Amino acid sequence: MKLEDVSKQMATPLDAPAFPKGPYKFNNREFLNIYYRTDIEALRKIVPEPLEVDEPIVKFEVINMPDVSGLGSYVEVGQVIPVTYNGEKGDYIHCMYLDNFGAIASGREIGAYPKKYGKGNLFIDSDTLVGTLDYGSLRVATATMGYKHAPLDVEEARQEICKPYFMLKHLRGQNGKARICELVRGEIKDVTIKGSWKSPARLQLFAHVLAPLADLPVHEVVYASHILTDLTLPRTEIVYDYLATEQPVKEKELVSQK
Repeated sequence: MKLEDVSKQMATPLDAPAFPKGPYKFNNREFLNIYYRTDIEALRKIVPEPLEVDEPIVKFEVINMPDVSGLGSYVEVGQVIPVTYNGEKGDYIHCMYLDNFGAIASGREIGAYPKKYGKGNLFIDSDTLVGTLDYGSLRVATATMGYKHAPLDVEEARQEICKPYFMLKHLRGQNGKARICELVRGEIKDVTIKGSWKSPARLQLFAHVLAPLADLPVHEVVYASHILTDLTLPRTEIVYDYLATEQPVKEKELVSQK
């Protein structure tokens, strides 16, 4: 391969990249979202500045993605924390667990999605929508929600899906030192809400040292939604570079990640 062609490749191995070029389109992407109250000090311990935690709330989400262009089918489970950045309300994506290597690799290498290997599931059990997460052979989360008890306003569902989100991209170089350490922002805009509902829900988290979702304990479930969509993930943009000036990047200097 010619020198000038090496940096043009998508990923390694060069003859069979771990993932194709995006954008990635999701058909029938289905969300089970449970918002719960937790310990605010636990949130402040893990949410990186300059993001600010305003309230002790976590969103536990199970996302079934049966038809993703270039990546196939998988289920993702994670925790998302409401935050504020420079006066803008958004979500900090804290962790994501899934069992599709292409989605893990592309999420980490192209974007800044904090993805790890885990086995999620979303299914209907009689009259209940059930979401689970296993890490190895151990169950670490079980969510249950009444199945489509009441409609959720489409615009409310859209606002929930399209809320700005923030992630930390942290990569080290061959010398072991941080080479990239950036706070990035994304916002889903290409979305079709195909159905949305709200119902009562419950959530159990089980302690695990390598999948520590239970470190953000469930004190009270405050709200739950079930949303079916078609959408396209956006490119993210850098809003803060921890290695450069320790100051937020100005809006005109935002760089889109490819």
